[in-house]
Amino acid sequence: MKAIEQLRINGGLPSPKGVALAIMQISRRDDATLEEISRLVQSDPVTSGRLLHMANAASIGGRPLASIPEAIIRLGLAAVRQLAMGFSLVDQYRSGACKSFDYPRFWSHSLLMAVAMQELGKRVRLASPDELFACGLLARIGQLALATLYPEEYAQLLQRGGETTVEAERQLLHVDHNELTAVILEDCGIPRALAEPVFFHENVESASFAEGSRPYQLTRLFHLARRLADLSLAPDEQRTQHIGELMLLGGKIGLDAGELGILLDQVHAQWHDWSAVLQVPDDNVSAFTDLVATPAAAADNAPAVEVSRVLWVASAAPVRAMLAEILGGMPDQVVHSAGSGEEGLALAVQLMPQVVIADSRMPGLDGWALCRALRATPWGQSIYLIVLASVTSETEIRLATEAQINDCVSPAQAARMLPLRMGAARQYVKLLNQWEHDRAQLKRFSAELAMSNRKLQHYALIDQLTGLQNRRAGMESLAQAWSMAERSGDPVTMMMIDIDRFKEVNDTHGHAVGDQVLLEVARTIRRSARKEDAVCRMGGEEFLVICRNADLSSSLHAAERLRKAVAGLRVAVEDQQLGVTISIGLAAREDGMADPGALVNAADKALYAAKKKGRNRTCRYEDGKLYLEG
Repeated sequence: MKAIEQLRINGGLPSPKGVALAIMQISRRDDATLEEISRLVQSDPVTSGRLLHMANAASIGGRPLASIPEAIIRLGLAAVRQLAMGFSLVDQYRSGACKSFDYPRFWSHSLLMAVAMQELGKRVRLASPDELFACGLLARIGQLALATLYPEEYAQLLQRGGETTVEAERQLLHVDHNELTAVILEDCGIPRALAEPVFFHENVESASFAEGSRPYQLTRLFHLARRLADLSLAPDEQRTQHIGELMLLGGKIGLDAGELGILLDQVHAQWHDWSAVLQVPDDNVSAFTDLVATPAAAADNAPAVEVSRVLWVASAAPVRAMLAEILGGMPDQVVHSAGSGEEGLALAVQLMPQVVIADSRMPGLDGWALCRALRATPWGQSIYLIVLASVTSETEIRLATEAQINDCVSPAQAARMLPLRMGAARQYVKLLNQWEHDRAQLKRFSAELAMSNRKLQHYALIDQLTGLQNRRAGMESLAQAWSMAERSGDPVTMMMIDIDRFKEVNDTHGHAVGDQVLLEVARTIRRSARKEDAVCRMGGEEFLVICRNADLSSSLHAAERLRKAVAGLRVAVEDQQLGVTISIGLAAREDGMADPGALVNAADKALYAAKKKGRNRTCRYEDGKLYLEG
């Protein structure tokens, strides 16, 4: 990390300039206003046009926007800041000093990831689709940083094989592209909740996120977007080979083959549009809908023709000639040979054959010993073993039993009998292949079922509209916070929040606008809350915030900041901007409260008083009395 900090100090990392830099600086101020940021954006026609394009692309069924303030409201300040950063980097780094780094392809791939994350974000509501677009655009920015900081050294790495590994980067440069990506995302103001999944998306198994958690799902969403971008830029034959992988990844987030094909084609359509806007090269990509409808036979389908891997081992010249003649003319098999038991064992380790034919009369490691050695390995348990031997004596019967062979053929009858015995071997291999295929299918279906169950458990605790915890999860969080406070003596407070006159919004503007109001308020509450606070939607227009280790005074300041932040929201409704306010009831755990329900009742009383006294107010409950604020 010291190397990264030094790079930060030296100022060599890719960073925005001009209007994008000014937007980043202004948006970090607590007193920044919509008018101020709008004027700044409007000073750059290129940035204005791109943000309007994004805002209109993000709109589903709404009227087209032509106003920068409306675009900023629709996108949100966080997304505007992140998008301005990404667009600035695209403009600055269309080429560079690293001769082996394909700058146009890098941005094509990054733009594909951005659009894919935006489209996936619309279906899997884990974060704002516009913020996911920005994260996708910058998910591989560390590679650009390496090409910028170390053009000659990074070119050497790229010349070894196209894509570089994290280990190779660290060994040569003492830093890797994922670390640099994390630093740039932090500088860009992208929250840790999104930056961490980006960091782990290349190797999802290296992350320690709890299965089913939001970071866990986001990491896999970024991984799917990465693979989609990889295969979109790959030749058609490679895409055909790997479409099954995309179908499996899509299935894990609830997309069947048909839905996945439609989504992918929508991604490519958006990619072409954005490529024109950002002047990034794009290719004509074949429709994925057809590919997912008829996936290539691979892991999902047993091969139409069974091909056996056969290894024969013999040292005597006559036996070798006979085996070569018999086995060389048999169809549907790949035949290998070895001249000694030792060579045969080494070749078997390398090839892992399905059928082995060994002569029992070889010097050194004979056929019996070779079969015993193969059976001693885990992968050798399923090999079909044939030994050339005349098993007539008690000793030979014992050797055959110890070697656990499948069949034995007398050398004198091998020319006539071996072709017949190989028919049985081929049938065995066919059944083995089918069994292995069925077992792999069963394991996959089992894993998918487990994933589906975890997803159902997760969704059982999540409000589907806002992505916040639902009432059940909120009550569980309250019980946990209460129990912890009882043990530690730390304070715990609760905000009960209600959107003022929400019924009038639904009655006047319709439920679609009502849902948009709920989403905007939920996002504002989540942004205002601390990381350790539990935020849930209780139902309808009511929300709950559970603040661990927070006393009534600090929670009151937080509640007032939240109330004022929501009062500043404007929801675009046709030709007008709809204002929103909330009322907040605040209460803290007190010694006289018997259980969490008492805290809920206290906060509810405070909320009722806030609404009764004019709304858009905060009321706190303390020692049995109510005190109005605001």
